Amino acid sequence: MMKARGAAAPFALWMAIFTVVPLGVVVYYAFTTAEGAFTLDNIFAIHQYAGSLLRSFWIGLLSTAICLLLAYPLAFSISRAKGRVQQTMVMLIMMPMWMNFLLRTYAWQSLLENNGFINQFLGLFGLHLNMINTTGAVVLGMVYNFLPFMILPLYSVMVKIDRSVIEAAQDLGSNAIQVFARVILPLSVPGIISGITMVLIPIISTFAITQILGGSLVNMIGDNIEMKFFGTAPDYNVGSALALLLMVLLLISMGIMNAFDKDNEGVTV
Repeated sequence: MMKARGAAAPFALWMAIFTVVPLGVVVYYAFTTAEGAFTLDNIFAIHQYAGSLLRSFWIGLLSTAICLLLAYPLAFSISRAKGRVQQTMVMLIMMPMWMNFLLRTYAWQSLLENNGFINQFLGLFGLHLNMINTTGAVVLGMVYNFLPFMILPLYSVMVKIDRSVIEAAQDLGSNAIQVFARVILPLSVPGIISGITMVLIPIISTFAITQILGGSLVNMIGDNIEMKFFGTAPDYNVGSALALLLMVLLLISMGIMNAFDKDNEGVTV
């Protein structure tokens, strides 16, 4: 017992320094004034950012839904492929993640801007699309950057589905839709929950993609928090209150998703 506690001590120290202390600082600033006096004004000021918060959840849910629709059939196809092909496909999914997150996003900015490659190509046919600084561009950036985080959890669960289970359902007379609804989908629920958690949570709190692809026209809660800490008129107290609210809402969202994971095979809080 003493050895186990000793082995856990470095981890506990790490958590205390890099998790508990920063959270404590956020809570302190959220409930104090610039002079350090207790106040609830920062919490009451949150209602001014209700529109930005709703927009964040809307974009997050939309982007996550698109990721799930794209990732599910792709993950299943990879899981049913043969050994070497399967490994190659997984590597191709992971390769974009080896590149810096901001570089990938700036690459999309170059493609989508008014004189970018896509509009230059469309110009050959007399067409021009206003793609940059739109909600669509932000959603595209979210889907591109976070799609691998949906594919990999789904793949890791689907690859464990025994082929004989699917074959048994087919032998018993189930058609393709019935096999999917009664066998594949229920068995892949833990992967769906893990994928949604790994995609929805960071999308709602991100700010880099909106600033690069959305400009000042698409504002999410992460942008407001970033401005409160690093903007021209910083306000650590309101920024901390917003960060605290976002943290609570995300924990509630994770708790709701975990409630559907009855076997505790997905991501847990």
